[in-house]
Amino acid sequence: MAHFFINRPIFAWVIAIVIMLGGGLALQTLPIEQYPDIAPPQVSISATYTGASAETVDSSVSQVIEQQLKGIDNLLYMSSTSDAAGSSRTTLTFLPGTNVDLAQMQVQNKLQQAMSRLPPAVQSRGVTVTKGGNDYMIVYHFTSSDPDVSAVDVGDFLTSNLVDVIGRVDGVGEVQVFGTNYAMRIWMDPAKLEKYALMPSDIASAIQAQNTQVSAGKLGDLPALPDQQLNATITARSKLQTVEQFEN
Repeated sequence: MAHFFINRPIFAWVIAIVIMLGGGLALQTLPIEQYPDIAPPQVSISATYTGASAETVDSSVSQVIEQQLKGIDNLLYMSSTSDAAGSSRTTLTFLPGTNVDLAQMQVQNKLQQAMSRLPPAVQSRGVTVTKGGNDYMIVYHFTSSDPDVSAVDVGDFLTSNLVDVIGRVDGVGEVQVFGTNYAMRIWMDPAKLEKYALMPSDIASAIQAQNTQVSAGKLGDLPALPDQQLNATITARSKLQTVEQFEN
């Protein structure tokens, strides 16, 4: 093949010129981006089934979600993980070029149809749908110079003040705080549970019933008396906050 072009230099020059002209024309139509989309778009679904084993989470949460999401437009494949902490995470990967906003909307609409088939504990905690996969782009470490501030306090501060703010930044798919979250843990006495014929779910229901925020009303609200001069809102501390309140 090389001898063919060596013996015909004019023909070789013509082909080279045609290739150069074709490249110049194609260069004007090729898109140029500083950060082109290389990886296929992904949408993630997170759910938590507190107290359940990994097998239970997989059968009652992950598989239910997977069955409902089959047939979504431009879906390439999906994968799920379930762990012993009760967490379920399903990642859907779509064909390159798919509008990730529309894909997220479709996933949310299909997921609503499966909510009634999920365990009540999962429904009460909610199911989160976010854009992006399981890969972490940036990891920050926060500490406090105050010795009286524990890691739990730092995590509670981040969850209350920074997570939502960072999550609203353009390009951020999900913000996750690692570490121990602020919570009130209750240990039950099996002997007393058996004595009073109670189940752990009965204790949880009693705590939920007594640990609710209620509206206490107003003083001097309409319709008011003609000589009414005071109007005030009553604030009731109905939610349990301290260990002593939970013990009683």
